[in-house]
Amino acid sequence: MKILVVGSGGREHALAHKLSSSPNIQAVHIAQGNGGTEGFSRWLVNVPQTDIHALADFVEQERIDFTVVGPEMPLAAGIVDVFRARHLKIFGPTQAAAQLESSKDFAKAFMTRHKIPTARYQTFTDAALARAYVAQEGAPIVVKADGLAAGKGVIVAQTIDEANQAIDAMLADNRLGAAGARVVIEQFIQGVEVSFIVMADGTNVLPLATSQDHKRLLNDDMGPNTGGMGAYSPTPFVTPPLHARILREIIKPVIKGMSAEGMPYSGFLYAGIMIDPEGNPYTLEFNCRLGDPEAQVILPRLKSDLVSVLRKAFEGRLDTVELDWDRRVAVGVVIAAPGYPDAPELGGEIAPLPRNTNDSFIYHSGTRIKDKQLQVSGGRVLTAVGLADTLKMAQKNAYDLVEGILFKGAQWRTDIAAKANKLALKNN
Repeated sequence: MKILVVGSGGREHALAHKLSSSPNIQAVHIAQGNGGTEGFSRWLVNVPQTDIHALADFVEQERIDFTVVGPEMPLAAGIVDVFRARHLKIFGPTQAAAQLESSKDFAKAFMTRHKIPTARYQTFTDAALARAYVAQEGAPIVVKADGLAAGKGVIVAQTIDEANQAIDAMLADNRLGAAGARVVIEQFIQGVEVSFIVMADGTNVLPLATSQDHKRLLNDDMGPNTGGMGAYSPTPFVTPPLHARILREIIKPVIKGMSAEGMPYSGFLYAGIMIDPEGNPYTLEFNCRLGDPEAQVILPRLKSDLVSVLRKAFEGRLDTVELDWDRRVAVGVVIAAPGYPDAPELGGEIAPLPRNTNDSFIYHSGTRIKDKQLQVSGGRVLTAVGLADTLKMAQKNAYDLVEGILFKGAQWRTDIAAKANKLALKNN
């Protein structure tokens, strides 16, 4: 069996690694891969992830059995529609269904129509009207670019001035281009944010292990938003009753609603959930893909054969699948380039990396090999993952690995999973 993974980040490295462990796999091709996928070097595909038709040509020529899409851009561009029109198997939502991520205004309006819990909001294209709304609502308040902005289009403004600066940057100064030509301004909800990811086949949903991302650049959730600075799985903040409630009130209504509106949803679906102090879940956002860095801590814990699970998804039979999970905890720490997220400095040389072990390993995101030297090629460079029976030991394994990763200006958070540790101490 031959599989194509579309993408070049840490999520795709984790997907390729997991898929390649399946029995009877002949090849896992990656378009375009990164400096860490040298184990798949025979199968790297030199076609950009946004060149949808060229990817479809490759799949036909190489007789690929099915394709898994990692990042959001090809999905928003309609890769699933193109592949399906050519009768090629692909796991992901159509362009219409992917609007749940590609347009925050679409997602908010959809949630409103289907009574899915989310924050109160308004959408604006006029900066003056947006500023007037902020003055009316007060701060803290959240300003979001409507379109895709690589995790950098969300500003949690603590003051009215900060909110107005974000509005002006997007609507007046056009700093995010088309992604920020429309903004969603929504109520700030205090609480704990978790990641809730499922697989869907158009009708049925299969939950993956829970996780918690760390989106801010600096410790204690300070600094600008990023694509994610680390994650761990599972998270104790999602209790069994809350897990059932999220499925009942959020995930299943999404799948049912999308089908009712003529956009059946298949693929990975990520819901960013805020749990308020009373324990109520609110939907902050949807991603139409596996999270990154969540994938790097969820997939290593998956003991079930992912290829077999995907086959069930293509057959519309995810309701017959029960996943088997490693009982150990996984902690992943992202090591980012200097200047990230605003202006990452690329091209720096990365010293030889520590060896992977059974309980600690490295996924590559923004790396490349040039002149036989591993170099920085993106803002988020590597994810160091530690596994252990306890959260504290998994943290230690991950951070021990981080200490051996060397390149000029490397930055990382030192408090990944600290919230869960505090909760454990409180409960004990």
